Amino acid sequence: MLFLIVLAALIIAFLLFLNFNPQFGGKITQAHKARYAQSKQWDGKKFVNATLTEMDMSLASLPGLLKEQFTDRYLRSPKHPIPVLPFNNEVWHSDLAKPKFVWYGHSVVLLQLDGKNILIDPMFGPDTSPIAPFKTKRFSENTLAIIDQLPQIDAILLTHDHYDHLDLASIKKLKSKVSTWLVALGVARHLEAWGVPSNKITEFDWWDDIEFEGISITFTPSRHFSGRGLTDRAKSLWGGWVFKTPTHSIYWTGDSGESDHFKTVGEKFGPFDWAFVECGQYNKRWHAIHMFPEEAVQAALDSKSNIMIPVHWAGFPLSLHTWKDPIERCMAEAKIKAQKTCTPQIGQIVTMGEEATGEWWKTLE
Repeated sequence: MLFLIVLAALIIAFLLFLNFNPQFGGKITQAHKARYAQSKQWDGKKFVNATLTEMDMSLASLPGLLKEQFTDRYLRSPKHPIPVLPFNNEVWHSDLAKPKFVWYGHSVVLLQLDGKNILIDPMFGPDTSPIAPFKTKRFSENTLAIIDQLPQIDAILLTHDHYDHLDLASIKKLKSKVSTWLVALGVARHLEAWGVPSNKITEFDWWDDIEFEGISITFTPSRHFSGRGLTDRAKSLWGGWVFKTPTHSIYWTGDSGESDHFKTVGEKFGPFDWAFVECGQYNKRWHAIHMFPEEAVQAALDSKSNIMIPVHWAGFPLSLHTWKDPIERCMAEAKIKAQKTCTPQIGQIVTMGEEATGEWWKTLE
């Protein structure tokens, strides 16, 4: 009898955790499903990729994956925290005619275009596993405090709802400071659950666009997935962004496996001055949703991008490769393919025409 009581208590506690932990975001309703059903990407139950996308994550592969997880773990994170350069307000507000950006590790970028400040995937939190028993700690420290240093934000853009891109702690600090949220279809329900007014949020299906303060912004396809809990896998969309003004063009790939959509985006909107390309957290088992670095370089070429900025690395140990492997493989391939790159330090302001090309990671262990 005691065993049954304990088991029932554990089941109740687990169900309460699933239903009331704010980390999971907003629950999907019938009204949401009716809205999603208008998308060509919705198959009646979930969103799907344009290309068949499967991962080698069967029960048979689990022993091998667990073994890999506990092999050479010390190489997946730097020995010491990666420093973040302090925000230079004077430099940021100089020469507003030239685009600028600051990369804060992983996929967090503050972009300035036509004098407007756009914050993309603002995951400044210290942990990408807030619902797990073990933390996945960030490579840099005190990053939530960066939000207090940032200039006025004109818009926040969100590519999808994974924990390494959409962070509750960051949204709590940002929600009162931003009036425009442009997000993938299905992500609004999370923001609304966390207190962002719905009239401030615009959701995007693939190829949807908007004119924002003189900037044309289009949500573009990627090959990935979504979900924050056990029951909402692929219940919101994922993608990238294209930014165009009369004088500049910028591409943000979003998380993605290799596919022909890079060529399609390049044909429709290229060439691009800058392309922020996912380059990290890959593995042969989930290769369908995360490119290898060599493929990331090819994605920049396929999309007709002049300068490639590798992102989605130097933030968290989300895969089994060493923390430097993404950038080392990317730089080697870029040299072979003659693809220009920009590799700023975390927190460094980059102005178009003055792109950073240093190899700062080589000085860290």
